[in-house]
Amino acid sequence: MGMEKSVTCSTVIESLEQLCSPVFAENWDNVGLLAGRRDKEVKKICIALDAVDAVIEEAVRNGADMLLTHHPLIFSPMKKINTDDFIGRRLVQLFKNDISYYAMHTNFDVMGMADAAADEIRLKDRQVLNITYEDEIAKEGIGRYGRLPQIMTLEECACYIKEVFHLESVKIYGEKDTAIECAAISPGSGKSMIRPAVEAGAEVLITGDIEHHEGLDAMAQGLAVIDAGHYGLEKIFVPYMIEYIQREFPQISVFAAREKNPFWVMA
Repeated sequence: MGMEKSVTCSTVIESLEQLCSPVFAENWDNVGLLAGRRDKEVKKICIALDAVDAVIEEAVRNGADMLLTHHPLIFSPMKKINTDDFIGRRLVQLFKNDISYYAMHTNFDVMGMADAAADEIRLKDRQVLNITYEDEIAKEGIGRYGRLPQIMTLEECACYIKEVFHLESVKIYGEKDTAIECAAISPGSGKSMIRPAVEAGAEVLITGDIEHHEGLDAMAQGLAVIDAGHYGLEKIFVPYMIEYIQREFPQISVFAAREKNPFWVMA
């Protein structure tokens, strides 16, 4: 058997950007290679939702050459990178250990997350919930809406979401016996998806980060909301990307960082 050809960070990035091109990212977002070398040889990739301290420590401990996350570590412009603040400390750790760091955020929301979440709940006749990119060929965007596998009550729908996404709890706005057939799903922070969901004729919006007034406003417009949490729905990024890397680069070892919901609820 011949030697397998080594893979550089640049080659991995090329593949990731064929899957989820940065052109689909929102203009306020920050995606791509945020730290490190493009010419770095990649034998091991760590995948996580967020580049928090524990994730970076695990990437270092396990000898990762590349860290791939959904949420970008750097959002705002930085004038200094040093150990005086927590973002600087994380970047210094990545540089010190020669780990190339790549983030795919709203481009993945559009080209991966939306359909993956809709697949999980077996949404039929699905359409884009909020169009954010349009050309002569296609309309793409955040979230999906369509028909659930069967008509169910809001309470049954909430139980279904809990089971499908392996959640400890969900927060619900709406009457438990409301009949639900048309559902909208938008992983992440979904307050801006209330209006598109209402306009699409959805009876429920499944999303995260819904606050008191937003929930009341949705109900006033005839829309129930199942708040499954920001982490609760978006954690599907990790198995999705592990499967992709294993398929496209079988010579690369890939692992998920240990993560959990960043908050806990006391009943």
